[in-house]
Amino acid sequence: MAVGPEVHSAKSSADSNGEHHQRQDAPKSQSKHHASILAIGKAVPPNRFDQSTFPDFYFGVTNCSHKVELKQRMQMICDKSAIKTRYLILNEETLKQHPEFYTPGEPSMEQRHEFLEEEVPKLAAQAATNALKEWGRPKSEITHLIVVTLSGVSIPGADVRLVKLLGLRHDVQRIMLYMLGCYAGITALRIAKDLVENNPNSRVLIACSELYASTFRAPDEKYMYDVVGASIFGDGAVGVIVGTKPDPLTERSLFEIRWAGVSMAPETAHVVQGKLKIDGLNFYLDKSLPMVVGENITPFCKKVMEHAPEHLHLSYNEMFWAVHPGGPAILNKVEEQLKLDSGKLSASRSVLENYGNVSSSSVLYVLDEIRRRPAKEEWGAAVAFGPGVTLEGVLLRRNIDQTDS
Repeated sequence: MAVGPEVHSAKSSADSNGEHHQRQDAPKSQSKHHASILAIGKAVPPNRFDQSTFPDFYFGVTNCSHKVELKQRMQMICDKSAIKTRYLILNEETLKQHPEFYTPGEPSMEQRHEFLEEEVPKLAAQAATNALKEWGRPKSEITHLIVVTLSGVSIPGADVRLVKLLGLRHDVQRIMLYMLGCYAGITALRIAKDLVENNPNSRVLIACSELYASTFRAPDEKYMYDVVGASIFGDGAVGVIVGTKPDPLTERSLFEIRWAGVSMAPETAHVVQGKLKIDGLNFYLDKSLPMVVGENITPFCKKVMEHAPEHLHLSYNEMFWAVHPGGPAILNKVEEQLKLDSGKLSASRSVLENYGNVSSSSVLYVLDEIRRRPAKEEWGAAVAFGPGVTLEGVLLRRNIDQTDS
């Protein structure tokens, strides 16, 4: 698809469903140099679990094999999860060393944080190293570092530890994002976009690192979300490098970030909650979440489309979509509400199938999946959801001449 100069107008334009909405004029001072994603690298722990047999491991390692009915309920959840494999840093050996992680009533917050303050930056460093290797330029050129995790908190934080592990400059400008949830990978892209477009020649390294160990505990009939969480969450990290004006000889733009924004669904703070308690991070996820996402996804995506070049007249089905793979019900609801063709969310479904829900890393895993596929659509969006209920999204333009094989 040929793309000419952007046209900004206050006129209304039709969206993918034939409806009209006001376009927003771009500020006159808008930078002509858009932020670009220059490299993506992933990392997972060495322990790979088959979803079909995970209940055997989970109930066995927590000494709960006698809870036959509850195990059967978990098996049903796993079977319907659309997940085939996941990666976890916890294994039988680690849990033998830390029985407090799953012993009911046993305080474990201190032990979990000691474990996570080491493991979160280590996995982040692996992903960041892979991104830096792909980027191919000296790490001394990294000017900003954004670190994202839902897994544990510490002072100094994972950002400080990551600077040391990677050997980054001591004056690298750091941002540490704790406890945001599944949308935080897009939050990091939004912040990185602002940084590089307002700081010429800067390069931002994003590192998201998520470990389920913060919430792991023994199954209990009274707390079914612990069982649900154990059935869908996986561990993983991702590194992303963002900059403007890529050097044509040494850098390449995988995706231009044309717009980034966020919105909260009103009166939905109760739908996704998490609290730090003596036995770790306790999550609550209301069963209404897919419905809430469904009710708000179309208005949010209309907002995203207001920032696409008007002359293209893009419909949702003419775009690629990187949607947070929180679960099959959420993906189905997004597909239904946006009236997407079958296969439009195949990259999200692939990540869910192979990694489970990896919280903030997930949607960036989906972008990595998309950039490795043959390019069809030049324009697209990445959207994620989390506590608030918050919707974060970016409008992207793909460099279709630089598809990875």
